[in-house]
Amino acid sequence: MRIELKRIFFTIAAVLCAAAATAQDKQKEPDRTGGPYVPTPQVVVDEMLRMARVGSGDFVVDLGSGDGVIVLTAAKQYKARGLGIEIDPELVKLSNESARRIGVADRTSFQVQDVFKADLSRATVLTLYLLPSMMTELQSKVFQELKPGARVVSHDYHFGDDWRPDDHFTFDVPEKEEVNGVPRATIYLWVVPAKIAGKWRIKIDGASGGQYDLDLKQRFQQFDGRVLAGGKSTKLELPHLRGDEIRFAVSAGAGRHVFSGRVSGDTMEGKVELGTGKGAVRWTATRTGA
Repeated sequence: MRIELKRIFFTIAAVLCAAAATAQDKQKEPDRTGGPYVPTPQVVVDEMLRMARVGSGDFVVDLGSGDGVIVLTAAKQYKARGLGIEIDPELVKLSNESARRIGVADRTSFQVQDVFKADLSRATVLTLYLLPSMMTELQSKVFQELKPGARVVSHDYHFGDDWRPDDHFTFDVPEKEEVNGVPRATIYLWVVPAKIAGKWRIKIDGASGGQYDLDLKQRFQQFDGRVLAGGKSTKLELPHLRGDEIRFAVSAGAGRHVFSGRVSGDTMEGKVELGTGKGAVRWTATRTGA
């Protein structure tokens, strides 16, 4: 009986130890809310960087950087600088070792961090390969933290119907079929728009000068609004916003005034075409309210 009890005791102890070890291993595993680690095929990496028009002046931030291939390729092929954000310490270690091995450690780094806590403000290019739920959760952060004109490229998944991509491209990638059963990839591109919602006052230079009051509403790169001039309110025409570049038209008598220019914080400036034969003059605008 005593021998049998001892066997039971050691059996229970072994089970408990195994359970504790399993629990400890699970605690060590990174919480991959963005989806499991799946290597990005090199052909997809190349297309993402091509669509983003990465150059030597860019700072590329990759959220969920995995083995670091996107940042490493940007540094090696385009002489860009970059940062990879990854939750798995082993992958971060691997990426930093790869950077040293191929000679780009002076322009790249990889850090263990939650993507929601990462500072995106330095990025001129942001790359993503995250599940749709994570893309939706990151949408506001990306829009708020990136500067106008920054390019965002995502592999296979987009932000949803609210912030539609400015461009996308689908192509064959046979090696992906073993991973998800679909031998194709889609790359989505967004150009982060300037934040223009609010009230503005426009002044037009020269003898044909005048003053307009604008009230703009914005949903990412889409905007509309009304203009008040001479006591008359009309709807803006032909609105277009891409990065910090803005264009719109205002009815003026029998024709239109077509404005084009750039946004810089609370100011805008550019040229306005006054109509057939009237030429173009400078215009400026200042934000007057939210």
